Amino acid sequence: MHLYLSSGHDFFGQHGKGRKNYEIRDVDSFDLVAGKGIVGDRFFDYKEDYKGQITFFEAAVWEAVKEEFSLPELPASHFRRNVVVEGLDLNALIGREFSLGGIRFSGSEEAKPCYWMDEACAPGVEDFLKGRGGLRCRILNDGVLKKGAHSLEIHP
Repeated sequence: MHLYLSSGHDFFGQHGKGRKNYEIRDVDSFDLVAGKGIVGDRFFDYKEDYKGQITFFEAAVWEAVKEEFSLPELPASHFRRNVVVEGLDLNALIGREFSLGGIRFSGSEEAKPCYWMDEACAPGVEDFLKGRGGLRCRILNDGVLKKGAHSLEIHP
């Protein structure tokens, strides 16, 4: 599992302005605040009831991009998602509540790739990621999410 934080937007809101280069850090834990996001992240308290308070990305999709585009050294941070997980069907969590590491989330929608993926990774990655760009979520309770293996609990 990777946990990524960035204090600023490299791509979001940059249409026609070019990429920014804010550091994205792989951290050991996140402090999460219900309804607001990840403390220290660029989307923290972005707007009320924001659908993307935290984003998830599947490690198998990252590996598929590396293989398909011959990018063996491509870091997961280039996708600019907060949490890289293994073995989860993220699309199945859209519209569902679930817990991971004792934190409860609500799956909002796919973290749809945009044209910036072609700049961040390689030409064609945006199209390759359609339907598997990750998961945007709301955070439903305060807590700390730490790196490590966590069991997924899906709530009715």
